[in-house]
Amino acid sequence: MILGKLITFEGIDGAGKSTHLAYFADLVKARGQRVIVTREPGGTPLGEKLRDLLLHEKMHIETEALLMFAARREHLAQVIEPALARGDWVISDRFTDASFAYQGGGRKLAEQKLVALEQWVHPHLQPHLTLLFDVPLDVARSRLDATRELDKFEQEKADFFAATREGYLRRVEQFPHRFRVIDSTRPIETIRQELRDIAATL
Repeated sequence: MILGKLITFEGIDGAGKSTHLAYFADLVKARGQRVIVTREPGGTPLGEKLRDLLLHEKMHIETEALLMFAARREHLAQVIEPALARGDWVISDRFTDASFAYQGGGRKLAEQKLVALEQWVHPHLQPHLTLLFDVPLDVARSRLDATRELDKFEQEKADFFAATREGYLRRVEQFPHRFRVIDSTRPIETIRQELRDIAATL
């Protein structure tokens, strides 16, 4: 039985979602909810090992998608499902929408393959709410930290990110009831006011 809520943060690299995730978690905690903050790929010891492979090793696109969902299955089993059953709220930096955007949109993997994996790994679970932080490509690219080593996704060219962004927007069209699109070009305090408004409705 699902007693808690799953809230996911999505967006292309440089969209700014990570800037606001901890703030939103604090808003939920202030309402008296127990909150688990996690991420994908990762979230478990095995998931973090797979994350390192996924972000830095070249591999076949189907291998990449399968490893993403393998890490997700472990994440669900070890973290997300037990937390929801306890009545905790889970806030995850990325979830399955990212696979449809990155592997489906950016990598051009056939959507039906991703749908099959989604139905296998979590057929009865979707996020209660997904916040998609959306920015134009030039803004996202300018925000990437040039002082650190970029992972293999962050090193992709503009057309990859254009297709990834379109992948996200297709998910919004398919599931408008659970998405809130956040214009992440605005000042941080303006975005935080919107997040406060959203948190107040949960």
